[in-house]
Amino acid sequence: MRSHESIHADLAAGRTTVESVVTECLASIERQRSLNAFLSVFHEEAVSQARAVDKKVSAGTAGPLAGMVVSIKDVICVKGHRATCGSKILENFVAPYDATVVARLKDADAVIVGKCNMDEFAMGSSTENSAFGRVHLPQDVSRIPGGSSGGSAVSVRAGMATTSLGTDTGGSIRQPAAFTGVVGLKPTYGRVSRYGLIAFASSFDSIGPFGSTVHDVASVLQVIAGKDPNDATSSDVPVPDYRMAMTGNVKGLRIGLPKEYYGDGLDPHVRKAVEVQVEKLRKQGAVISEVSLPHTEYTIAAYYILATAEASSNLARYDGARYGFRSKNAGNLTDMYVASRSEGFGAEVKRRIMLGTYVLSAGYYDAYYRKGQKVRRLIKNDFANVFKSVDCLITPTAPTTAFRAGEKTDDPLQMYLSDIYTVSANLAGIPGISLPCGNDPEGLPIGIQVLGKEFDEATVLRVAHALETP
Repeated sequence: MRSHESIHADLAAGRTTVESVVTECLASIERQRSLNAFLSVFHEEAVSQARAVDKKVSAGTAGPLAGMVVSIKDVICVKGHRATCGSKILENFVAPYDATVVARLKDADAVIVGKCNMDEFAMGSSTENSAFGRVHLPQDVSRIPGGSSGGSAVSVRAGMATTSLGTDTGGSIRQPAAFTGVVGLKPTYGRVSRYGLIAFASSFDSIGPFGSTVHDVASVLQVIAGKDPNDATSSDVPVPDYRMAMTGNVKGLRIGLPKEYYGDGLDPHVRKAVEVQVEKLRKQGAVISEVSLPHTEYTIAAYYILATAEASSNLARYDGARYGFRSKNAGNLTDMYVASRSEGFGAEVKRRIMLGTYVLSAGYYDAYYRKGQKVRRLIKNDFANVFKSVDCLITPTAPTTAFRAGEKTDDPLQMYLSDIYTVSANLAGIPGISLPCGNDPEGLPIGIQVLGKEFDEATVLRVAHALETP
């Protein structure tokens, strides 16, 4: 993994060119095709973009992300390229426009190198649900890289891109970042435009960056954050200079450790690695205290009621009539709807659509969906109350390190529980970051998570940078 910070320095000193950096990434993609991290690669287009940016570098007019090579999760639209969402139902869909985040990256002179593999419609925690085959963990190909943004995380870890854009609906950036050993940031809901993101659960989905360093992630967030007139849910809260926040100084900062995140089910090696990092912050002058988020035990249940309900609604548009896959095994309109969806969607997507349709159905709406919304409010209140006494929270990102492929595919509940420490941030809409904090005895990466107040990514980045600094 090579950071954009070092590439930028080499560009300024004339030691490298954008074209050579892009060529290296393309060669790395080709060399590691067996990892199955990419669904499409923009060879000619990326080299052409790189040459154009090199001219700007020579003229002194290059944007802040010159030299950055970015991969994009295949649920985000890039004009003129396929946007499959890892699904057969959209296998041949070509995006007619750039997502706002993609347009902003291009305007800042980042080079887009391709689209990354993912769990179908971002529904999964292992990137085993892709219609185009699973993604492999570079450190141990028998294991999964996390999900649903597994391809994005692997592309950064394996040096195929310097950074990547993923999406986080219940932990889909932070959990694969932890499993692969990279940095992954989920911004506050509304901080980054969702225009051009193909929806899974609209009130949960967040676009965010992966990188090899906290500084790289902050640089991408600086560019993609901010109000977008094309997205009514994007916020007009001012965007600070995130790079200025990374002072390395945490003296006097109040950090909470939620006791519910350190209980049963947490691997002892993960616990120990996180405790070492907490002690490091204590020695640097941070004030550490135990806090409580009393409704934590209800997060998985609430999430899988509300997110599946939204998925059921959002995925109703894929009916074989307007765009996407259409079954040839249909004699009438009703048969076409049923056959197209039955043949086009994978098992996990069907499971979630059926769950969501059930909780929204007459007679069950109050018992499940309405109750889930009330629990979501209680969880959000838990965080609001805790943040009255602390500035941020530190938790493990996941209860274990990367598990073996196939280990949890027959037990959906066990798979869902791998997101136990991440889904609460999506229910509450707060920012969170995962970064590496060591390895287990098998050499697999361990992730530590920092959670912050709404729109306080600056503090989250500040603490993450302090943890990252030796």
